[in-house]
Amino acid sequence: MDARGTAAGPDLGLPDWVYRDPDFHQSEIERVLLPSWQVVCHETDLPQAGDFQRLDFVGRPIVVVRGDDGAIRAFYNVCRHRAARLLDGDASGAGRCARSRIVCPYHGWTYGLDGKLLGLPDAASYDGLERSEWGLRSPELEIWQGFVFVRCRPGGATVAEMMEPYADIFDAYRIQEMKALGRITLRPRDVNWKTVVENYADGLHIPVAHPGLSALAGNSYRLQAGDYVMHMSADVEDRGTGSWSCRAYSRYLPEVEHLPSALRRRWNYFLLWPNLAFDLYPDQVDFMQMVPLGPDRTLIREIPYGHADDRRRMRAARYLNWRVNRVVNAEDRDLIERVQAGMDSGEFGQGPLSRQEVCLRMMADRLRRVLPEALQPTPPHRSTS
Repeated sequence: MDARGTAAGPDLGLPDWVYRDPDFHQSEIERVLLPSWQVVCHETDLPQAGDFQRLDFVGRPIVVVRGDDGAIRAFYNVCRHRAARLLDGDASGAGRCARSRIVCPYHGWTYGLDGKLLGLPDAASYDGLERSEWGLRSPELEIWQGFVFVRCRPGGATVAEMMEPYADIFDAYRIQEMKALGRITLRPRDVNWKTVVENYADGLHIPVAHPGLSALAGNSYRLQAGDYVMHMSADVEDRGTGSWSCRAYSRYLPEVEHLPSALRRRWNYFLLWPNLAFDLYPDQVDFMQMVPLGPDRTLIREIPYGHADDRRRMRAARYLNWRVNRVVNAEDRDLIERVQAGMDSGEFGQGPLSRQEVCLRMMADRLRRVLPEALQPTPPHRSTS
């Protein structure tokens, strides 16, 4: 029997070794993560020429910059001379280029905001150097719903094509008009990135491990798995149970007139394969990105966006949303650490998947299609010679 089970037995989830094996993690980087779309920021995070946002993703340093012409471009944050990092920014990776130039702090090579090499000290000493050939290198870039995406290995479906089944839902929120409600939050976790992603898309644990969220959502939680996107949603109401924050959120949440009635009390969650989540609430939206730092370490990168709205009830709803999700995040941290400890023990092997675990099934099947070694219950034999 392989990792998927047989007609005589249950379908099985991924084997424990793929959550800790360094060679498998490197294969994931090359064949799953680098060919995937990653969000860097929202275009409103780059209001002026020279504004930039950084993203370091599985060893690839990336920066997106607003040009003098208003266009947003993406570059690898690497000087073409001696590979020095060009731009730093603040703790979240944001900053502004001085005098509309990108200047290497090592040897002073200077680039325009369009990535072209403009100048270098003692240029005549570089025999045969053509400046036009030594501009900054770029990952693939796409802007969708105001979010700025990059992809290090080009090819395959666009973000718009992947998200097309849900475009009408995203359109309703008018996300392009939103602005950041805070700064990027970085939450390190000592777990494999798949442990975090699978927990995000796991509906069975909510009534057991999230009493506040469960009280808010009742039995309305729904899951749907597509080729690229997993969709989870719940209709939130004050059902007379749960914490003060949960009940108050439902009471204070004001009507959001531009949303259709079906979305005014609905929390929508979307997971774009393999590691990028979007939470769409009536009062705000956010992205949550699970950035792998190694086979047993993950950085959760998150920031909320919203429309300008000074209504007292909206301010209260956004605060209460934060309180509710702060508790959920703490509960989830405990859960994913428990799961990762079990995966690391070597005593788990594999577990059966319920028919209701449609998202976990989809993720496991997709990973196995890309990396067939994940079909095996134990790691492949590797020569040490």
